Amino acid sequence: MIEVNDLTVRYGDAIVVDGLTFAAKPGRVTGFLGPNGAGKSTTMRAVLGLEAPQAGTALVAGRPYASLKRPLLTLGALLDAGAVHGGRTARAHVACVARSNGIGLARVDEVLDRAGLTSVAGRRIAKFSLGMRQRLGIAVALLGDPEALMFDEPVNGLDPEGVRWIRELMRALAAEGRAVLVSSHLMAEMAMTADHVVVVGRGRLIADTAMAALAERCRRDVLVRAADPAALATVLRADGGTVRTENAPASATVLRAEGGVVRAEKGLAVTGLEVTGLEAGRIGELAFAHGIALYELTPREASLEEAFMELTDDSREYVAR
Repeated sequence: MIEVNDLTVRYGDAIVVDGLTFAAKPGRVTGFLGPNGAGKSTTMRAVLGLEAPQAGTALVAGRPYASLKRPLLTLGALLDAGAVHGGRTARAHVACVARSNGIGLARVDEVLDRAGLTSVAGRRIAKFSLGMRQRLGIAVALLGDPEALMFDEPVNGLDPEGVRWIRELMRALAAEGRAVLVSSHLMAEMAMTADHVVVVGRGRLIADTAMAALAERCRRDVLVRAADPAALATVLRADGGTVRTENAPASATVLRAEGGVVRAEKGLAVTGLEVTGLEAGRIGELAFAHGIALYELTPREASLEEAFMELTDDSREYVAR
């Protein structure tokens, strides 16, 4: 398990990580989310002993990382894919790291193959693309067959096949009972990968919850467009619903019956109603009972990106206007 307990890191007068506490537990992928400048990378560096905290602890399997005699057997990590010697070949780089932890050369070939780099193992790293360097960093993280893994933005530079590969790899590692902590800004990818999420902003914990529970904390409603939105709003409020008018009316194709003939009129502005407190089925029943035609009835819930933006709204430092 990767444990962060009341961790505080300062750079001069600036508090980058402020009393942060969370754990990445075995058997699940923990997404580590937050806006730029939230302290995610600094926290990960503290776990690896690359930052000295002013307070608190960052532990791996209950111990400081620096105290481990063969650390790659306990925690494998990728923080910066560019932190390699460009003049070395991929195989020489992995072999050098393996030797530092008493890991045999057979394992070097195994992880290079698992990362899809066997065909370029003899190529110098300086000629690698960013995506290839990411794969190389992941191969190094896997070297010691560790109990826990930690990745900072691992999908940067990967093509679609590579993104799917790292997603499936992290899920497989967690299924084997390992703790996996991954930082990413790609919310859609995290929604498909993480079981649990830790959200931070300005160095402080904002949320520590299951992925499935995160979106439930944010807005859910039903979008309704009707022939008589004012009348429908009155009916829905009487049944306990909360109704708001949508900001921008939509253009719709409306069916009208005239003399027994149904005609379609396009481009009519139809005011939308945002309804909370009532399910879509109940709204349809009420509209039918009161003879109000519906043009749209769409249940909506917040995506992970929307939930993230709502949670971190007061914590973003760099916002384009």
